[in-house]
Amino acid sequence: MTTAARTVKLRRRALGADEISAVMGILRRAAPGWTVPAVTLIAEHYTDPFRVLIATVLSLRTQDETTADASRRLFARATTPEAMLRLRATTIAKLIYPVGFYRTKAASILSICRDLVERWDGRVPRDLDDLLTLRGVGRKTANLVLTLGFRDQGICVDTHVHRITNRWGYVRTKAPDDTEMALRKKLPPEHWIEINDLLVAFGQQLCRPISPHCSRCPIDAYCPRRNVGTSR
Repeated sequence: MTTAARTVKLRRRALGADEISAVMGILRRAAPGWTVPAVTLIAEHYTDPFRVLIATVLSLRTQDETTADASRRLFARATTPEAMLRLRATTIAKLIYPVGFYRTKAASILSICRDLVERWDGRVPRDLDDLLTLRGVGRKTANLVLTLGFRDQGICVDTHVHRITNRWGYVRTKAPDDTEMALRKKLPPEHWIEINDLLVAFGQQLCRPISPHCSRCPIDAYCPRRNVGTSR
Protein backbone atom coordinates (compact mmCIF):
# COMPACT_ATOMS: atom_id res chain seq x y z
CA MET A 1 0.00 0.00 0.00
CA THR A 2 1.36 3.43 -0.95
CA THR A 3 1.84 6.19 1.63
CA ALA A 4 -0.91 8.23 -0.03
CA ALA A 5 -3.33 5.29 0.08
CA ARG A 6 -2.47 4.60 3.73
CA THR A 7 -3.13 8.28 4.57
CA VAL A 8 -6.54 8.19 2.90
CA LYS A 9 -7.42 4.96 4.68
CA LEU A 10 -6.45 6.35 8.07
CA ARG A 11 -8.41 9.52 7.51
CA ARG A 12 -11.61 7.57 7.01
CA ARG A 13 -11.62 6.31 10.56
CA ALA A 14 -11.11 7.75 14.00
CA LEU A 15 -7.78 7.72 15.75
CA GLY A 16 -7.54 4.32 17.37
CA ALA A 17 -6.54 3.32 20.88
CA ASP A 18 -3.46 1.58 19.47
CA GLU A 19 -2.32 4.80 17.75
CA ILE A 20 -2.64 7.36 20.53
CA SER A 21 0.81 6.70 22.01
CA ALA A 22 2.43 7.12 18.59
CA VAL A 23 0.60 10.42 18.10
CA MET A 24 1.55 11.69 21.55
CA GLY A 25 5.17 10.73 20.90
CA ILE A 26 5.22 12.69 17.63
CA LEU A 27 3.72 15.75 19.33
CA ARG A 28 6.17 15.45 22.23
CA ARG A 29 9.11 15.53 19.82
CA ALA A 30 7.65 18.51 17.94
CA ALA A 31 6.73 20.50 21.08
CA PRO A 32 10.16 22.14 21.71
CA GLY A 33 9.53 24.28 18.62
CA TRP A 34 6.22 25.60 19.94
CA THR A 35 5.36 28.33 22.43
CA VAL A 36 4.93 26.97 25.96
CA PRO A 37 1.65 27.93 27.73
CA ALA A 38 2.11 30.68 30.34
CA VAL A 39 0.86 28.64 33.30
CA THR A 40 3.24 25.81 32.41
CA LEU A 41 6.18 28.22 32.42
CA ILE A 42 5.13 29.51 35.85
CA ALA A 43 4.82 25.95 37.16
CA GLU A 44 8.24 24.99 35.81
CA HIS A 45 9.90 28.10 37.26
CA TYR A 46 8.37 28.15 40.74
CA THR A 47 7.09 24.59 41.39
CA ASP A 48 4.49 26.23 43.66
CA PRO A 49 0.85 24.98 43.64
CA PHE A 50 -0.39 28.35 44.92
CA ARG A 51 1.08 30.28 42.00
CA VAL A 52 -0.19 27.65 39.57
CA LEU A 53 -3.68 28.01 41.05
CA ILE A 54 -3.74 31.81 40.88
CA ALA A 55 -2.12 31.96 37.43
CA THR A 56 -4.67 29.48 36.10
CA VAL A 57 -7.54 31.61 37.44
CA LEU A 58 -5.99 34.59 35.65
CA SER A 59 -5.57 32.62 32.42
CA LEU A 60 -9.25 31.86 31.89
CA ARG A 61 -10.43 33.63 28.72
CA THR A 62 -7.13 35.47 28.55
CA GLN A 63 -4.22 35.25 26.12
CA ASP A 64 -0.98 33.74 27.38
CA GLU A 65 1.10 36.91 27.08
CA THR A 66 -1.45 38.87 29.12
CA THR A 67 -1.59 36.08 31.72
CA ALA A 68 2.20 36.01 32.05
CA ASP A 69 2.45 39.79 32.50
CA ALA A 70 -0.42 39.94 35.00
CA SER A 71 0.98 37.03 37.00
CA ARG A 72 4.40 38.69 37.13
CA ARG A 73 2.94 41.95 38.48
CA LEU A 74 0.72 40.20 41.02
CA PHE A 75 3.39 37.83 42.34
CA ALA A 76 5.78 40.74 42.74
CA ARG A 77 3.37 41.95 45.46
CA ALA A 78 2.19 38.66 46.99
CA THR A 79 3.24 35.01 46.69
CA THR A 80 1.24 33.47 49.56
CA PRO A 81 -2.45 33.48 50.51
CA GLU A 82 -1.66 35.48 53.65
CA ALA A 83 0.18 38.18 51.69
CA MET A 84 -2.56 38.29 49.04
CA LEU A 85 -5.18 38.96 51.71
CA ARG A 86 -3.31 42.10 52.71
CA LEU A 87 -4.14 43.58 49.30
CA ARG A 88 -7.43 45.26 48.44
CA ALA A 89 -9.60 43.90 45.64
CA THR A 90 -9.11 47.17 43.75
CA THR A 91 -5.34 46.81 44.02
CA ILE A 92 -5.42 43.24 42.71
CA ALA A 93 -7.72 44.32 39.87
CA LYS A 94 -5.27 47.03 38.83
CA LEU A 95 -2.33 44.62 38.99
CA ILE A 96 -3.99 41.96 36.83
CA TYR A 97 -5.65 44.26 34.29
CA PRO A 98 -6.29 43.64 31.36
CA VAL A 99 -7.01 39.92 31.95
CA GLY A 100 -10.56 38.97 31.13
CA PHE A 101 -13.10 39.72 33.90
CA TYR A 102 -10.31 41.21 36.01
CA ARG A 103 -12.62 42.63 38.71
CA THR A 104 -14.42 39.29 39.13
CA LYS A 105 -11.08 37.47 39.22
CA ALA A 106 -9.72 39.88 41.85
CA ALA A 107 -12.67 39.03 44.10
CA SER A 108 -12.24 35.30 43.38
CA ILE A 109 -8.54 35.45 44.26
CA LEU A 110 -9.31 37.00 47.65
CA SER A 111 -12.06 34.44 48.28
CA ILE A 112 -9.70 31.59 47.36
CA CYS A 113 -6.97 32.93 49.63
CA ARG A 114 -9.40 33.37 52.51
CA ASP A 115 -10.53 29.75 52.12
CA LEU A 116 -6.94 28.51 51.92
CA VAL A 117 -6.05 30.30 55.16
CA GLU A 118 -9.21 29.40 57.07
CA ARG A 119 -9.71 25.83 55.88
CA TRP A 120 -6.27 24.52 54.90
CA ASP A 121 -3.81 26.55 56.98
CA GLY A 122 -2.66 28.53 53.95
CA ARG A 123 -1.89 25.48 51.80
CA VAL A 124 -3.44 24.50 48.48
CA PRO A 125 -5.42 21.26 48.91
CA ARG A 126 -4.10 18.25 47.01
CA ASP A 127 -7.53 16.88 46.24
CA LEU A 128 -9.76 17.47 43.22
CA ASP A 129 -13.02 17.70 45.16
CA ASP A 130 -11.53 20.14 47.68
CA LEU A 131 -10.17 22.34 44.89
CA LEU A 132 -13.59 22.44 43.26
CA THR A 133 -15.06 24.06 46.38
CA LEU A 134 -12.94 27.19 45.81
CA ARG A 135 -14.59 30.18 44.17
CA GLY A 136 -13.89 30.41 40.44
CA VAL A 137 -12.25 26.98 40.29
CA GLY A 138 -13.69 24.53 37.78
CA ARG A 139 -12.48 21.14 36.65
CA LYS A 140 -9.95 22.59 34.19
CA THR A 141 -8.31 24.71 36.87
CA ALA A 142 -8.43 21.99 39.53
CA ASN A 143 -6.84 19.41 37.22
CA LEU A 144 -4.15 21.87 36.14
CA VAL A 145 -3.24 22.51 39.78
CA LEU A 146 -2.96 18.76 40.38
CA THR A 147 -0.93 18.03 37.24
CA LEU A 148 1.34 21.09 37.14
CA GLY A 149 1.37 22.15 40.78
CA PHE A 150 1.69 18.72 42.38
CA ARG A 151 2.61 16.47 39.40
CA ASP A 152 -0.29 14.23 40.38
CA GLN A 153 -2.44 12.32 37.92
CA GLY A 154 -5.23 14.30 36.33
CA ILE A 155 -6.55 15.24 32.90
CA CYS A 156 -6.91 18.95 32.25
CA VAL A 157 -9.33 19.57 29.38
CA ASP A 158 -9.60 23.04 27.90
CA THR A 159 -11.08 24.05 24.55
CA HIS A 160 -7.98 22.86 22.66
CA VAL A 161 -7.99 19.37 24.20
CA HIS A 162 -11.75 19.10 23.70
CA ARG A 163 -11.62 20.25 20.06
CA ILE A 164 -8.58 18.25 18.99
CA THR A 165 -9.46 14.91 20.57
CA ASN A 166 -12.88 15.18 18.92
CA ARG A 167 -11.24 16.20 15.62
CA TRP A 168 -9.18 13.01 15.85
CA GLY A 169 -12.35 11.02 16.54
CA TYR A 170 -10.62 9.67 19.65
CA VAL A 171 -13.64 10.85 21.66
CA ARG A 172 -17.09 12.05 20.63
CA THR A 173 -18.28 14.51 23.21
CA LYS A 174 -20.18 17.78 23.38
CA ALA A 175 -18.45 19.59 26.27
CA PRO A 176 -14.98 19.70 27.91
CA ASP A 177 -16.19 18.01 31.10
CA ASP A 178 -17.57 15.13 29.02
CA THR A 179 -14.23 14.93 27.21
CA GLU A 180 -12.38 14.65 30.52
CA MET A 181 -14.54 11.73 31.63
CA ALA A 182 -14.16 10.00 28.25
CA LEU A 183 -10.37 10.43 28.34
CA ARG A 184 -10.19 9.10 31.90
CA LYS A 185 -11.72 5.87 30.60
CA LYS A 186 -9.70 5.63 27.39
CA LEU A 187 -6.41 7.54 27.52
CA PRO A 188 -3.39 5.57 28.84
CA PRO A 189 -2.35 7.01 32.24
CA GLU A 190 1.16 7.87 31.04
CA HIS A 191 -0.35 10.60 28.84
CA TRP A 192 -2.70 12.17 31.39
CA ILE A 193 -0.39 14.88 32.69
CA GLU A 194 1.14 15.83 29.34
CA ILE A 195 -1.96 15.95 27.15
CA ASN A 196 -2.98 19.48 28.09
CA ASP A 197 0.43 21.05 27.52
CA LEU A 198 0.91 19.26 24.21
CA LEU A 199 -2.54 19.93 22.78
CA VAL A 200 -2.72 23.55 23.94
CA ALA A 201 0.57 24.32 22.18
CA PHE A 202 -0.41 22.18 19.18
CA GLY A 203 -3.80 23.90 18.99
CA GLN A 204 -2.29 27.36 19.16
CA GLN A 205 0.40 26.65 16.56
CA LEU A 206 -1.19 24.30 14.04
CA CYS A 207 -4.52 22.61 14.89
CA ARG A 208 -6.52 25.80 15.09
CA PRO A 209 -10.31 25.99 15.45
CA ILE A 210 -10.77 27.43 11.94
CA SER A 211 -8.64 26.49 8.94
CA PRO A 212 -6.00 24.39 10.72
CA HIS A 213 -2.53 24.02 9.17
CA CYS A 214 -3.01 20.41 8.07
CA SER A 215 -0.31 20.71 5.37
CA ARG A 216 2.31 21.25 8.11
CA CYS A 217 0.84 18.91 10.71
CA PRO A 218 3.23 16.20 11.97
CA ILE A 219 0.35 13.81 12.64
CA ASP A 220 -1.68 14.47 9.49
CA ALA A 221 -1.53 10.79 8.45
CA TYR A 222 -3.31 9.80 11.67
CA CYS A 223 -6.03 12.46 11.66
CA PRO A 224 -9.50 11.95 10.11
CA ARG A 225 -10.13 15.73 10.34
CA ARG A 226 -13.56 15.37 11.89
CA ASN A 227 -15.65 18.55 11.46
CA VAL A 228 -12.86 20.34 9.57
CA GLY A 229 -14.21 22.38 6.68
CA THR A 230 -11.26 24.23 5.19
CA SER A 231 -7.61 23.76 6.03
CA ARG A 232 -4.25 25.16 5.01
